[in-house]
Amino acid sequence: MPFYHTLGKIPHKRHTIFRKPDGNLYAEELVSTEGFSNMYSLIYHAYPPTIVKALGEPYSVEPKIALEKHLKHTSLVGFNIQPEDDYLKSRKPVLVNSDLHISLAAPRQSMTDYFYKNSQADEVVFIHKGTGTLKTGFGKIKFEYGDYLVIPRGTIYQLQFDTEDNRLFIVESFSPIRTPKRYRNQFGQLMEHSPYCERDIKRPQDLETHDEKGDFKVLIKKQGLIYPYTYGTHPFDFVGWDGYHYPWAFSIHDFEPITGRLHQPPPVHQTFEGHNFVICSFVPRKFDYHPQSIPAPYNHSNVDSDEVLYYVDGDFMSRKNVVKGQITLHPGGIPHGPHPGSVEKSIGKEATEELAVMIDPFRPLMLTENALAIEDPDYYKSWAE
Repeated sequence: MPFYHTLGKIPHKRHTIFRKPDGNLYAEELVSTEGFSNMYSLIYHAYPPTIVKALGEPYSVEPKIALEKHLKHTSLVGFNIQPEDDYLKSRKPVLVNSDLHISLAAPRQSMTDYFYKNSQADEVVFIHKGTGTLKTGFGKIKFEYGDYLVIPRGTIYQLQFDTEDNRLFIVESFSPIRTPKRYRNQFGQLMEHSPYCERDIKRPQDLETHDEKGDFKVLIKKQGLIYPYTYGTHPFDFVGWDGYHYPWAFSIHDFEPITGRLHQPPPVHQTFEGHNFVICSFVPRKFDYHPQSIPAPYNHSNVDSDEVLYYVDGDFMSRKNVVKGQITLHPGGIPHGPHPGSVEKSIGKEATEELAVMIDPFRPLMLTENALAIEDPDYYKSWAE
């Protein structure tokens, strides 16, 4: 996150003597990105973060590609993904390319007997259903319906759920997740025309130092494999930290829509960006106020990118028969647009209550076996009705 935060106890100067009450040194760790050239944090541990007691056999969690190449408007019924007890096992990749993986998950149980680290990707976990707490060494972030949890690569975490009824929409980004560049000034501050600002960001709080030795299972993901590590000290043994590299959260309900006299293009909904893709938030808003405006979106041929919409809640005026948790994929190369009757029906409407997450990737997405298992096979015909 491009602004400074600190919790716990840290020394006055970095890379200097910092002792425990018993006289032993705390262990300093630099967590840096892009070598030493981008955002970083300095962490002070009760013990060195390098004490490994055992390594298990790695196992594959690579997405199983069913369709590498395709040119068909596709709809996935996301809530047909069945709930599972375990968080990692519940994550089902559905749409993937070399820049990002999109997964759906319906975990029933909290992570209590292991910790997880994605060493190859930043994760954006959108909370569609459920409440709970993201636990990390950096501190805790409480989450609820509509929150985006942004977890930078290399962060060891646990998710604690309050109930068994949870639905997650997960994006793994193989590049850093950032706020849109056009909304930031040269110092990284979100500017006045940004649809959200730093006040809307939830940062880690309530740092709790786990000064514990024992056997702690950490599952580390890298290059499509999970490596089971057993560490000799608790991963959340931070006594303090400071910097710019840490997990954070933003609620889709705090996104302030940008509207106009005529229909505004999707970039006004942009919330995050990664390399070769953007994430957008469609939220309740007033419609266009030109007396002759047509609120429904026009037909669109996006020559250079696919379009993914994840439907969260509310009334989607450009679509028929939309259900919560549905994903539509409109591939680049063929036009898409409002369903029959939607354009005329939208005229005169003053507002929409729709809530959705959109992803526009600039490399074609591949469909996995999980995706085909929940596909609505006749969606591509829905404009002919």
